[in-house]
Amino acid sequence: MSTVKNTDYLFLSAYIRAREAKLLTAHRLEQMVDAPNFDEAARILTDCGYPDLTGAGDAQLEAAFAARREAFLNEMESFSPEKDLVLAFRLKFDYHNAKVLVKSEGAAADGERLLSPCGRVAPQVLTEAFYGDAWQKIPSPLAAAIRQAKSTLARTGDPQLADMGLDRAYFGELLTLTEGLSTGFYTGYVRLSIDVANLRSAVRCVRGHLNDSVLKAALIEGGNVSPARILRHAHGDGVTGLFTDRAMSVCVELGQKSIEGAPLAAFERACDNALTDYLTGAKMVAYGPEVAVAYLASLEGEIVAARMVLLGKRSGLSPEALRERLRESYE
Repeated sequence: MSTVKNTDYLFLSAYIRAREAKLLTAHRLEQMVDAPNFDEAARILTDCGYPDLTGAGDAQLEAAFAARREAFLNEMESFSPEKDLVLAFRLKFDYHNAKVLVKSEGAAADGERLLSPCGRVAPQVLTEAFYGDAWQKIPSPLAAAIRQAKSTLARTGDPQLADMGLDRAYFGELLTLTEGLSTGFYTGYVRLSIDVANLRSAVRCVRGHLNDSVLKAALIEGGNVSPARILRHAHGDGVTGLFTDRAMSVCVELGQKSIEGAPLAAFERACDNALTDYLTGAKMVAYGPEVAVAYLASLEGEIVAARMVLLGKRSGLSPEALRERLRESYE
């Protein structure tokens, strides 16, 4: 574990606390949801530091959100005493890009517009390595996972199986990276994220009457509850009793109801909210890496929520339909 101390985060923590006022709060998000149209919803985002997105097309929206994400990741990297803390957030986009490349090759399609610039590896570098089969510039866990995903897709023709392999590799690399940081807070968040992903897989598989081999392929190691235990119980007693901690109690209850026929929306939202609730623990910390972890995760959640609302407005979704899809905000 790193020898960096909490006091090394004094400046960054103070900087983040000053910046939190610009986050997309629950109140502002409600205003966006209730706005009469896309342009009015977009104007509310300018109060959070976004450019004027009124009249923006889908490509402009995606570019603006990517630029926002890249700007705050770069900013945090310049100030953080532990660069790996920010690199851990970039991992997700490396593996997103890997999925795009693998699926694009399998479908003989061009997925360049879907690549994110926010990973550790520039999209152009990753693309050249992928098609040139030259992996020297690519982190070895990522390179190995991509080669395996390509092989899986070629052998089975199933892009979902290829995705599952990349997800396992992502969480494995993420756990390794976060366990080397000066705080266990981030690792706790990752383990809870794995629990949430595994619970979602269990609920969907049991609800869809899929066999154990499908669920076994979907489950990820590294959570607080082992895949073996989930497999033993999911098709027997269901998910009740699998996760006993407070953070997952609502998720389990709603997950069991979804298995029994209730709509999935409430369950999915509870899973997202469990992760947000975990982050609120950083509110009790005056300074330290926990503050940076919560802030980075909250900014990512903000982008996801803002994108969802704006695209929903463009598609004509009602405020009620949008609220069903939104998770709680970190405030």
